[in-house]
Amino acid sequence: MAAHGRRNTRLSGDDRQDAILATAEKLLEERALEEISVADLAQGAGISRPSFYFYFSSKENVLLVLLERVISEVQHRVAALPRNFEEEPAAAWRHSIGAFVDVFAAHRAVSAAAMTARLRNSDVHDLWSKSMQSWADYSTEVILAERARGAAPEGVEAHDLAVALNLMNERVLSAAFSAEAPSVNQHNVLDVLAAIWISSIYGTGTIGPAAAGRAGSAAP
Repeated sequence: MAAHGRRNTRLSGDDRQDAILATAEKLLEERALEEISVADLAQGAGISRPSFYFYFSSKENVLLVLLERVISEVQHRVAALPRNFEEEPAAAWRHSIGAFVDVFAAHRAVSAAAMTARLRNSDVHDLWSKSMQSWADYSTEVILAERARGAAPEGVEAHDLAVALNLMNERVLSAAFSAEAPSVNQHNVLDVLAAIWISSIYGTGTIGPAAAGRAGSAAP
């Protein structure tokens, strides 16, 4: 007689795919993609090696899907960031840069693997570039707005400045979270990056009387 209420514990296709992705992200925290085999990913997900290929064509394809998820998070965070920095610009910039740091920190293993893989994989390269472009476009928009209201001085072309600052973020975070030498202490990264951004955009380490005067002179 069949038991009533028995639950089917077999994983669905989506669950197996998620298990492979979770295994990959965990293993990437321990070693490079080149040192991870398809067999490792299959074993960690509780499936056979042949079954792996039903969900992914290669371990590089797994990395690509992981990166797509990170990019989706980036786009969500950028869309939610403030555009009006008039009240507390220093705090607003720190919050915005903090979002960049948070995404990188939460997915540091995937980010590190992607930065290495992008040199030889055009799909990973294009996805990573899409992520960085989102941050650069957002930063450009805010820098232009700050200049338009007189809070920030004219100087380096806004887009170029935004790109340079975001590429700095990328490299500084990469070194910090990989414990390279030299590197900025992980606990100090946000403070250091925020200080450099504010100095570069407003021409001063703090947004004080000079910037306030420019903002006031721009008022009608």
